[in-house]
Amino acid sequence: MTNTLTLRSHAKINLYLDVLDRRPDGFHNIETVFQTVSLADELTLAEAPSGVTLTCSRPDLDCGPANLVCRAAALLLARTGCARGARIHLEKNIPVAAGLAGGSGNAAAALDALNTLWKLELTPAQLQALGLELGSDVPYCLVGGTQGATGRGEQLFPLPPVPETWCVLVHPPIQVSTAAVYNSPRLLRNTEQPSAGRTRTFQRALDALRAGDWAQAVFNRMESPVFELHPGLETLKCRLRETGCVAAAMSGSGPTVFGICTSRERAERAAEALAPHATSVVKTVDSALCSV
Repeated sequence: MTNTLTLRSHAKINLYLDVLDRRPDGFHNIETVFQTVSLADELTLAEAPSGVTLTCSRPDLDCGPANLVCRAAALLLARTGCARGARIHLEKNIPVAAGLAGGSGNAAAALDALNTLWKLELTPAQLQALGLELGSDVPYCLVGGTQGATGRGEQLFPLPPVPETWCVLVHPPIQVSTAAVYNSPRLLRNTEQPSAGRTRTFQRALDALRAGDWAQAVFNRMESPVFELHPGLETLKCRLRETGCVAAAMSGSGPTVFGICTSRERAERAAEALAPHATSVVKTVDSALCSV
């Protein structure tokens, strides 16, 4: 009987995101607060004698070697010398290239599930190190919940879980170039020198988050250059506040914008008010990956 596994990989939002200096490796140092939400993809994996194949519920998604799921599998095979194979199907619910780490979450799910399916017995630390080779968000997507992060976003530290909170995500049908955002003259980087590993601004945001003060905690430094290129996103952020959200921001480098709501009912009303824009009503969850 063929062994199979199904794993759900959740989307993330950045409750807080600041950009610091450019690193010698070409990346930027950031300070961020990641939060997992209930919107999720599903990966179903079955053992195969050899080779890795990927299919997807979205026919427009590239299922070739460049897909992060395939890259995760190839990395595991190369590093462990494993000679097994797998058939993988991805049920895609998270919008692509949306600032929600959908692809990174899929890669994390593939690493975790194949580690089990192929009986590789890699430790969480080893999986995180491999994940970082695939993308800066992948280490977080192996953990999930409420996590602060510095460095490229891979230096994680747990934060007190936020109480169950409802949010509305708005999914504009546009693409944003992350590289263009980082290179934009409108991106005014935070020049504060970190103390004990964090800037004063970041520490104030963490204190506000612990106090439940969403309006002071939620922030995204990348909004200014992105909103200049796509002013409709700023309009959506303002509309979220007008519908009663206690805070609103863009997630990652966009284009998704989200609003924090005090109840599921308020989130649903906000989503209705934003019609015909595509929206998702979600709640915060404590883990990035879960078995189905």
